[in-house]
Amino acid sequence: MILKLLLIIGVIAIIYFVFFKKKPLQNNNNSHIESNDMIECSACGIYSEVDDSILSNGKYYCSPECLKKS
Repeated sequence: MILKLLLIIGVIAIIYFVFFKKKPLQNNNNSHIESNDMIECSACGIYSEVDDSILSNGKYYCSPECLKKS
């Protein structure tokens, strides 16, 4: 009897963890950016440091020329 009860509890736990437990959300690229992180330019794809990049409308650009392209 106890074995059946433990088996049922185990099956319910497996079903819960597989189907119902919410997975943590992935971090957005803009959520935890530090000053020395490298970020991709939205126009040309070159990576530059966040401190050297230009942020406009939620996108990073490596130079004013790339900002004008978009």
